[in-house]
Amino acid sequence: MYLQKTKHSPFYQIIYKQADGRLTSKSTGKKLKSEALIYLSEFQNNLDKKKELRIVFIEDFKEEYLSYIKSIRALSYHRSIKYTMDCLIDFTGNLKLNQLDYRLTEKFILNEYESSKSCAALYYRTLKSAFEKAVSWGYIRENPFKKFKSPKVTTTFPVFIDFHILNIIVNKEESPLMKDIYLTAFLTGMRLGELLNLKWNSVDMKIQTLKIECTRSFTTKSKKERIIPINKTLFELLKKRMPKIISINHEEYVFSKQKGIKLNEDYVSKSFKQAVRDAGMNDGIHFHTLRHSFASSLIQKGVSLYVIKELLGHSDISVTQIYSHLKHENLSDAVKFLDIEDIPEAKTINNKKA
Repeated sequence: MYLQKTKHSPFYQIIYKQADGRLTSKSTGKKLKSEALIYLSEFQNNLDKKKELRIVFIEDFKEEYLSYIKSIRALSYHRSIKYTMDCLIDFTGNLKLNQLDYRLTEKFILNEYESSKSCAALYYRTLKSAFEKAVSWGYIRENPFKKFKSPKVTTTFPVFIDFHILNIIVNKEESPLMKDIYLTAFLTGMRLGELLNLKWNSVDMKIQTLKIECTRSFTTKSKKERIIPINKTLFELLKKRMPKIISINHEEYVFSKQKGIKLNEDYVSKSFKQAVRDAGMNDGIHFHTLRHSFASSLIQKGVSLYVIKELLGHSDISVTQIYSHLKHENLSDAVKFLDIEDIPEAKTINNKKA
């Protein structure tokens, strides 16, 4: 907040930030700087009184924030926030929000970093976002998580498998329903939640597409809807699964044991894990590996990262770029253009004066 005088007015103007961060101005009505400074001081005091912080404890903020994100964020994110907030409370105690300074919050993150680098980075991201909302709600003036940087995490490439490995795993699964789910995940790159919430009204067998959409009971991770083309293999799989009689509104789940009853995500995930172990495969292979495998297979076939971003429903291309390392063959082909068949002998440059 400061004073400024412009050619458009004979009076000094107060330049200050609004609650949303935008700059605005207010006339002091004073021509003399000494008088304008007195006005500025009074204006600042009145503004501070209006900005008096509400006393809110971390536990109460947690409940309010969880209620706020319930309808706009995925259930998995909701669970992640709850767990992270609980960890913070265990570490600091149920303090008032304005008692959380950056030294205490950084100490919490570094303490977690000693146990798990990836968890510490996740806690930092989720809490930084949550406390930004606390600022806008008037509970704190500054976000303590903005005072320090996220801890460094070593980049690891996602595990992926090819169709040959998938086939071995599928053959260890006895349930035809589970086999179809594994194959569909590999052929579409859909997340497990998206698969189990997929209904026949989102599948168009005529134009061979399926739509991943947000409904009252389900929201995609990125809040984005997308279309995924159905290839020949998936078309035949869905054709066999399609019931002879479908309700008028086509709201039956595509993958379900009982009509109208959605499968449990943990059940499907654990079933896949058991099949992986029965097949004697790498224990690092999880259900989400099928999504990575979809993307990895397309990358190795030369498909653009931007196309894969849309198919996966990523909100930002930077997320999709974790697969860019798989394009090493393309990089190798590129540098081959610089191959020189006949390299001339290097001419020695001496220091003799011309």
